[in-house]
Amino acid sequence: MSSEPRQREVYFNGRYVPESQASVSIYDSALMFGDMAFEFTRTFKHKPFRLREHLDRLYASMKILRIDPGMSLDEMEKVTLEVLEHNAPLVQPEIDFQILHDISRGVLGPYQRVIGNERDATGPTVAISTYPMDLHLASFAPLFDEGVRAVIPRQRAIPSHLLDAKMKTRSRQHYQIANQQTSDVDPKAWAVLIDMDGFIAEGTGANVFVVIDGVLYTPERRNILRGVSRGAVFDLANELGIDCHERNLDPYDMHTADEAFFTSTPFCMVSITHLDGLPISEGAPGPIVKQLLDAWSKLVGVDIPGQARWCAEHVKGT
Repeated sequence: MSSEPRQREVYFNGRYVPESQASVSIYDSALMFGDMAFEFTRTFKHKPFRLREHLDRLYASMKILRIDPGMSLDEMEKVTLEVLEHNAPLVQPEIDFQILHDISRGVLGPYQRVIGNERDATGPTVAISTYPMDLHLASFAPLFDEGVRAVIPRQRAIPSHLLDAKMKTRSRQHYQIANQQTSDVDPKAWAVLIDMDGFIAEGTGANVFVVIDGVLYTPERRNILRGVSRGAVFDLANELGIDCHERNLDPYDMHTADEAFFTSTPFCMVSITHLDGLPISEGAPGPIVKQLLDAWSKLVGVDIPGQARWCAEHVKGT
């Protein structure tokens, strides 16, 4: 009887395999072109948060990319929950999971002969995996108290008529360039992209909000990813009686805002305290962000900043 610890399993092209054995061909379109739709979903108390919304967006992205995963949305959801159920006992209950869907069109046609008759030489590559968030959340723990600094890099957001940002794909080189340019200015800052018209678009993997006179504003949806967490903020703001609107925002609006914040699946929301070296208001997290984050914590039954702090202590202890 093997004494090896049980590995996390991945759903990979119709099979459940140990995570260490899930590998993609070097001729896959994802590697050749960044030709892959993907989604990140997180859990709270091991229950996925808005999984259906993430999958709806995944299937919309695949439709536009003309990738057929070979399974219905309902089947994808069922398999996702099975993967999560298998892997959940491998971590402590205090640690949640990131759920990752990666779907490409598979090995490119000219290279299918190279692979020959091996399994998965044709058809899409479908991978559903989960991994514990403790390391990820630990890195966010101080940000809930301190906020983050932001920089507007030279790299612009790609306009939707060239590559529609509403699709969540792995074709994100402009994000990496923006991150590198931002790091050159401030190694700890996060990037805020502006579009070709000079309006605030999004972060590199996060949406942006500002608070002006107690009202929430966020960029229009034309050149941004319509984030699931972004939608959650709209819902929470409505429940709290906070007005929330989409509109064009320029850097001036952000510089002169009372508060600003990022939203994204792993950390939910964190304050932006400085932009291009200048403080936003007092240069510290503000009351609206705290109010929204408290409401989010209540909604999911998890103290979101507290969980991150617990993970930071847990990681330190190991």
